[in-house]
Amino acid sequence: MFQVYTGMDPRLPLRAVPAHARRAEAAGYDGLQVAETVHDALAVALLALEHTERITVRTSVALAFVRAPLLTAYSAWDLSAFSGGRFQLGLGTQIRQNIQDRYGMPWSEPAARMRDYIGALRTAFATFRTGERPAYEGDHYRMTRMQPYFNPGPDPDTAEPRIYLGGVNRAMCELAGELADGFVTHPTNSDPRYLERICRPGLAAGAARAGRSADALELVAGTQLVVGATRADLDRERERQRRLFAFLYSTPAYRRTLELYGWADLQEKLAALIRDDQWDRLAALVTDDVLETLVPMGTYAELPGLVRDRWGGLAGSVTIPLPADPAHDPLVAEAVAELRG
Repeated sequence: MFQVYTGMDPRLPLRAVPAHARRAEAAGYDGLQVAETVHDALAVALLALEHTERITVRTSVALAFVRAPLLTAYSAWDLSAFSGGRFQLGLGTQIRQNIQDRYGMPWSEPAARMRDYIGALRTAFATFRTGERPAYEGDHYRMTRMQPYFNPGPDPDTAEPRIYLGGVNRAMCELAGELADGFVTHPTNSDPRYLERICRPGLAAGAARAGRSADALELVAGTQLVVGATRADLDRERERQRRLFAFLYSTPAYRRTLELYGWADLQEKLAALIRDDQWDRLAALVTDDVLETLVPMGTYAELPGLVRDRWGGLAGSVTIPLPADPAHDPLVAEAVAELRG
């Protein structure tokens, strides 16, 4: 039995978010994950929460280092209070080039800084809950001032937002095992070989340091799948996923799974094409063998068996896309219901 989540097209207009969230809820998903690319993930999460009644809404992931911890804490606390505890805060670091050159923010070693960020967040949540003055001083963040005028508490009734981390490297897995409530894998690092050799051992090592069991964490496999109602649908979706695969795996930080299969040179070739601005040639480098190994394919009827065979015993939660065509929602609803048991 799995917890089953879905996501959304990161470029979906804000006006279309309510309908998408309602579709996810109607199809029986446990929750909706909100990425952060061209929209503020916390703003999108608010819209999704406003127009649903049951499902969890989780940022997957909001970028930590472009926001002050207190600003993130205010938003997360508000979303939890607004939704009756249905909001979960997923955080990620992003790569150095994006933090520095896209957001214009400073960069530092990500695992140590994220540890500090979580410490500041939990301090803020405690301050909101109790109304007491914060007393947190870390290497990157300091939180020692909170006048009553600026404190939304004391508020013992709001559920403290659960914190999830997203990442690809062993250090972030260990940090999640030690400090977070769950871990969400990136689509490029959800392969069983990655989960077995890097992710789960890292979560276990971190949990052991904290004196707790890794089973207490929710591990969400952010799957990359080719799914459709018919074989013709699968053929079309396979080519779309081939293009997406080529773009994602061109990023050096996402090469871990390729390395596990001996395909590290593919990442280097993809990155070289991007440096030369040859975007239209990327997909041609992704062979059927590579794609079929890392991006499994099946109809909605085949989906439950595919997911159980691939992730059963490795992850308690998975992501399954909503169909592009809403007419196929009943098909995915059947698959979701079977996976949820």
